[in-house]
Amino acid sequence: MVGHTGGPPVLTAGGVIADIEHGEAVRAKHLYGPEMRRRDIMVGLGALASHEASAATFPWLSPDLPDGTRAEAHLVQIPNKQPLIQLSDRPPNLETPIQAFRTGITPNDQFFVRYHLAGIPGARDLDNWKLEIGGDAAEHPARLGLQDLNDLPQNEVIAVCQCSGNRRGLVQPHVAGVQWGNGAMGCASWHGPKLRDVLDRVGIKPGAVEVWFGGVDEPVLPVTPEFRKSLPMSKALADETIVATTMNGSPLPLLNGYPVRLVVPGWTSTYWMKHLSQIAISTIPIDNFWMQKAYRVPAGMFAVEQPFTSQNNEQTWPITEITVNSLIASPIGGEQVDRSGFTIGGVAWDNGSGIERVEISLDGGKSWQDSLLDRELGRYAFRTFRLDTGPLPRGAAELRVRATGNNKQTQPDVWKANPAGYHNNVPQRVLVTVV
Repeated sequence: MVGHTGGPPVLTAGGVIADIEHGEAVRAKHLYGPEMRRRDIMVGLGALASHEASAATFPWLSPDLPDGTRAEAHLVQIPNKQPLIQLSDRPPNLETPIQAFRTGITPNDQFFVRYHLAGIPGARDLDNWKLEIGGDAAEHPARLGLQDLNDLPQNEVIAVCQCSGNRRGLVQPHVAGVQWGNGAMGCASWHGPKLRDVLDRVGIKPGAVEVWFGGVDEPVLPVTPEFRKSLPMSKALADETIVATTMNGSPLPLLNGYPVRLVVPGWTSTYWMKHLSQIAISTIPIDNFWMQKAYRVPAGMFAVEQPFTSQNNEQTWPITEITVNSLIASPIGGEQVDRSGFTIGGVAWDNGSGIERVEISLDGGKSWQDSLLDRELGRYAFRTFRLDTGPLPRGAAELRVRATGNNKQTQPDVWKANPAGYHNNVPQRVLVTVV
């Protein structure tokens, strides 16, 4: 629990089990008792309506995904969502089809779903929700309700929420984990108080080094570690970090974190705690599976502007900042396009420096030309782009896209291989036929 004052906050992990980061150890259906099935029904997971055809026949599933993923993944319909690509059901991991990224804002009903633990709260479980705040670096504990958060000064940030493993399924060599294609991400307008204003309700003692976070979702097996994450004080107190109560002007969808979630713009969504229920201000770094073992990359492999020094070691660093990236959402791979010309469109994004340039190749990377950038919605948001190709010769064509941020970082030609398949931001390939 958090909220105590006589020592470091207790947000501990249980034992470590193989590949728990990707939910593999809690997916066997025979492990779920009546309570779990009840919750599944409450959130609509027990009533997924799968399309009859194999996902392998649909263009919304990347041809670069492993054959096993293409054979098993299907479009599914769950309450209050448009069809999403189901990659696992317990816990639910649902990807956004690529067509949704033709605009800068991803609608709530098309937003991807990512869980690590299968004990997902239902709406009724959250009727008496409260946010507990404390820790050994808090002046005093507090317990806030939704109205308390709404009474604080409100802020809005448009930001990309991207799973650390986005595009994992497209990397070579193949790595284990949820085989995400291009759609483990979305961009929304998030609204709520700054995290630092929430922390001010309890006061921050000198010596605080991290803020720890916990949510309502829980493990099914006793050996599975609870999902708990932390932020360094600099990011926790930053202007852009908020406790979101609404998403695109509406209450958060249940499967996207209702009633509140942490929003950490510029950082991957492993820190964006859903169903946020516990906050602890701590004088010591959190020491658990999710911070010390999972979500880490080789030390120094990826440049970061704001190091997470309390969690770094000589071998690995926690994955933090999003890398610059881009995506063509129109046309879709496999489509036929008119030789008289067509429009290429999509989105680009990075860690918050903002997008300076998006280039497109019509010949598989031999030559590049600048696209037109649409109005910036915010430095943490998707930046939409478009290019009118003009006439093209008949036959096969390979389109590619690459973005450059205002910090001059550009998408690399070769993926920096790492064990968990993180930061796959090589230029996307889209194969079309010109007719």
